[in-house]
Amino acid sequence: MKLNTQIPDALYQQIETLASKEQIPVEQLITMALSAQISAWLTKDYLEEKAEKGSWNKFQKVLNKVSEQEPEDYDKL
Repeated sequence: MKLNTQIPDALYQQIETLASKEQIPVEQLITMALSAQISAWLTKDYLEEKAEKGSWNKFQKVLNKVSEQEPEDYDKL
């Protein structure tokens, strides 16, 4: 699909500079940036929907079941 849009000159110059630095076409950089932003918006919406369905009290009950014992060395971050 082809999309024509207006981009401010200053922003386009930044896009060209970054695309050149990354050695990729401007179109590819714009597609990647747009894809990343849309993914972030969709993730935010998804998490907000899940949060609305969640219960803080139920979450606390689950956390209260967690042992106070330190994990084994192999299981630490």
